[in-house]
Amino acid sequence: MAKKDSFSWMIGGPQGSGVDSSATTFARACASGGLFVFGKREYHSNIKGDHSYFQIRVCEEKVHSHIDEVHLLATFDKETLETHKQEVVKGGGILYDPSLFKPEEISRTDCVLVAVPYSQIIQATAAQFHREKDLMKLQIMKNVISVAVSLGMVGLDFELLKATLEGIFKGRRSALAPMNVWAARQAYDFGKGHQSEYPYRLRKLQTDPDEPRIMINGTTATALGKVVGGCRFQTYYPITPASDESEYLESHPEFGVVVIQSEDEIAAVTMAIGAAVTGARSSTSTSGPGFSLMAEGMGWAGMNEVPIVIFNYQRAGPSTGLPTRHEQGDLKFVLSASHGEFPRLVLAPGDLEEYFYDAIDAFNYAERYQTPVVVLGDKALANTTQTIPWYDLEGVHIDRGLLLTDEELAVLVASEGQYKRFKFTESGISPRSRPGQKEGIFWKTGDEHNEVGHITEDPENRTRMMTKRMRKLETAAREIPLEKKVHFFGDRDADITLVSWGSPKGAILDAMEALKGQGMSVNFLQIHMILPFPTEYVAQILARAKRRVNVEMNYSGQLAQVIREKTGLAMDASILKWNGRAISQNEVIDGVKKILREHESKVVLTHGL
Repeated sequence: MAKKDSFSWMIGGPQGSGVDSSATTFARACASGGLFVFGKREYHSNIKGDHSYFQIRVCEEKVHSHIDEVHLLATFDKETLETHKQEVVKGGGILYDPSLFKPEEISRTDCVLVAVPYSQIIQATAAQFHREKDLMKLQIMKNVISVAVSLGMVGLDFELLKATLEGIFKGRRSALAPMNVWAARQAYDFGKGHQSEYPYRLRKLQTDPDEPRIMINGTTATALGKVVGGCRFQTYYPITPASDESEYLESHPEFGVVVIQSEDEIAAVTMAIGAAVTGARSSTSTSGPGFSLMAEGMGWAGMNEVPIVIFNYQRAGPSTGLPTRHEQGDLKFVLSASHGEFPRLVLAPGDLEEYFYDAIDAFNYAERYQTPVVVLGDKALANTTQTIPWYDLEGVHIDRGLLLTDEELAVLVASEGQYKRFKFTESGISPRSRPGQKEGIFWKTGDEHNEVGHITEDPENRTRMMTKRMRKLETAAREIPLEKKVHFFGDRDADITLVSWGSPKGAILDAMEALKGQGMSVNFLQIHMILPFPTEYVAQILARAKRRVNVEMNYSGQLAQVIREKTGLAMDASILKWNGRAISQNEVIDGVKKILREHESKVVLTHGL
């Protein structure tokens, strides 16, 4: 099965009915069979009731994004079928509950319609395990049945599903494993009986043991990166989708990270700042509304040169906006959040590998340059499930910057007569001590201060101190390698240059390959570090581009504005989306075609349910 023939499976149902666990089961079974998966999760902001769905793309080659087509739709309720039946390709399949629909009511005569006997399989399972009195509780097994019928239809080895279920139902839940495996076997055999009428197949592949993979989502990737990066203190106030990261850390106390759920985001950022002052690698994670509340605290950290890391998983705004939907609307705000001016670094990871490594780099940058670092993630990748190569820890290093040991601090004080926490230096970076070190007494205040931290409004000091702080951006821009700031993909001499940041990366990479097969030449400039901005390199690439097109998930093209501000170069066209749903490979392809063939200057994408 070539990449262009990748298989797309979708399951939906009422929120709280187990849709996520079903999709995870399907994805794990495929991944354990050596296949690559990419999962897109969509859900409402209420806890139970409203429709949610999960789409899994499966392929023998690595995939970076979802597609709009659905090859097999698994349903056990009315809303899922009515909402998504038109997304199923001709010749595709729809699983449905015959107690809810008759075949003629589905109105898709060009698809394989499979009436799944959910009730009969559940009743047989209850009888087999003497659980007749629990028949209502066992209705949740419709999820496992849907997955098993699907895998039976596509012919993937049942043993993969069996091993997956046994891995899920373990520990205190191990008693549930035999019952679920038995039900899955009945459903799998039923699905297998429909193979002759259904054209799509998945097969188990041999994998290279020297190239291990991991199936992971965005928030977990960040959490693991923080652990490897030495994070020891994490704060959060519950907010979608950022909470998943902190909850994962909370569930693994063996990682050694103290996780505090605060009363609000103001407390979250200030608690994290306090921990950072003591020398702990400290972070907080939030989403747009929470980040807005953190702005004043971040300003205090900027004034006092505190190395704090903030993860902002963007979602659609303003205000509460679409609390469980996707957007890239926070860029301009993050670049200047809080009143006044102070240096901060801003990273924008574009895939789950970068989520992990950026978490490590963020702590190194924060401590090396003694300044806040903001990592701009987003809802799309936070909730993406994907198989990727196992993270390489060989190149990981911890850089604590000018954090003084007791001995170094004593020597410094002996030579200068006094410890100056905010000492004027050419780099803008001053030697840093921690409270409790005998020789390193210093003061911190939200006011402007002199080298030892005492408040002063002296204009000459203000000029020098402001210059000292802001000089850190110049130092960071000079020291951080170019490959950490920007990535270029494709041939230099292409007909169109796509420019983007964050989660559209995957859809662009997959679209580039498809467009090349259709005779269109496209390259891609990914801006990974947005502050300090890689001005010289970006200007060089865009100056020679034949046609410059920014791809963003916001209304106004915020990255394009930043590029014009930094380089003086304007985009020739834009591909934009802001309806709360992640961008697909298909949409990038369609957008590029409209610009190249129809000469449109602004393409607005609207796909998504």
